[in-house]
Amino acid sequence: MTEPFRRFVIFAEMRTGSNLLEATLNALKGITCFGEAFNPYMMGWPDKDELQGITRTEREADPTRLLGKLFDKPDHLPGFRYFHDHDPRVLDAILNDRGCAKIVLTRNPLDSYVSTCLARQTNQWKLNETETPIPAAITYDGPEFRDMLATVGRFQQQVMHRLQVTGQSAFWLGYEDLRDADVMTGLVHWLGRTDIARVEPATDQVPQNPRELAQKVANFDQMQQDLHRLDPFMLHRIPNFEPRRGPSVPSFRAVEAGRGLLHMPIPGGPDLASWMAGLGETRGDFTQTTLRQWKRQHPGHRSFAVLRHPLHRAWTAFRHLLQRARPELRQLLRDVHRVALPADPALADLPQSRQLELFAQFLAFLRRNLNGQTTLPTPAGWASQSEVVAGFARFSTPDMLIREDRLAADMTALAGAAGIANAGQPPSQDIPSFLLEKPLVEAARAAYLRDYVAFGFADPA
Repeated sequence: MTEPFRRFVIFAEMRTGSNLLEATLNALKGITCFGEAFNPYMMGWPDKDELQGITRTEREADPTRLLGKLFDKPDHLPGFRYFHDHDPRVLDAILNDRGCAKIVLTRNPLDSYVSTCLARQTNQWKLNETETPIPAAITYDGPEFRDMLATVGRFQQQVMHRLQVTGQSAFWLGYEDLRDADVMTGLVHWLGRTDIARVEPATDQVPQNPRELAQKVANFDQMQQDLHRLDPFMLHRIPNFEPRRGPSVPSFRAVEAGRGLLHMPIPGGPDLASWMAGLGETRGDFTQTTLRQWKRQHPGHRSFAVLRHPLHRAWTAFRHLLQRARPELRQLLRDVHRVALPADPALADLPQSRQLELFAQFLAFLRRNLNGQTTLPTPAGWASQSEVVAGFARFSTPDMLIREDRLAADMTALAGAAGIANAGQPPSQDIPSFLLEKPLVEAARAAYLRDYVAFGFADPA
């Protein structure tokens, strides 16, 4: 006989209505939802650095302490919201806990995407009946939408797969269900609170943008054309149920010259776009379906990826962090991850010696991050190259992995095999000499030992 639930988790994403669901549950006596308890950037709700007596630093050191604190409520039904980019270290404990009810909240992904973009543009994340919505329209970005779709799809399939193999079920909700009192009552009864006769949805939040998409998207016609490229029968068939990297097909770029040459770029490596454009007509922004079609149309094509030395690639990631990363990420590294970055206005004028000191701290953080010892998921730009290449292999393996220091010679041979003569000199960079200090070399090896072993990288001299 199934035991009653003693706690719950809401698996959701941004702009799916999870705030409204939380407000509905929190209005009921004996039920408490503690917000986004494992969001790396906050503790439950914005501008909070402590939750149930646990600080962010303590959560970072051991997230299971907070998990236990939240769930230690006898004669009470506690829970929280969990998104795909929250602390991955607690996910297994949640999914394996049969006493924890799983609520899966979904919404039309295009509506979620547009709503998220509008919220970021207006900084208006909630709306009550006394507030006025800020009028705005967003510009649809096809690659950004498809990346969001793939990321969320992988996470939802991971959750579904774990529930299947452990013989558990979830309560599935759609965005439109959240204002249906009958559905909310059914949810609360499923949670075991049959003593509550009827549940009325919360009324302190109202829809922020109840307009047609054509009014909310400035390039609506372009969006329609772009969405035609998606294959709806493949959207949820991502054969990746473990926390591994996907194939990143939209980043691939092909040149039509000869029999065809396909670049499968590893983030943080050399930029070959201009060189490839010099060979002939290029195309990119593939889906898996359109790339298969391209491959069929180009018999004899060749594909490649370029490996950069881990020390050089980590430096590229560090420079990206200083110059182009989100300010919230830099602040998180300052506050939690022991990387003593100066305030953003001072980053542009850092002397090289100070940059190298901070780079050493960044390498130490990378080692912890790649070992799953931080709340932050690992971005592609500093993920291990062996995992990125393994992600490629889940769709298609490259014909050749080329080391950056062998790029000119090996690309001549590969381009010739694809029927491209006079390929010219592809751009490459040597490891900056100022990085060759022994502590930095050793720190890079410690962070990326898998890549050193997998690809035979040597310590630079």
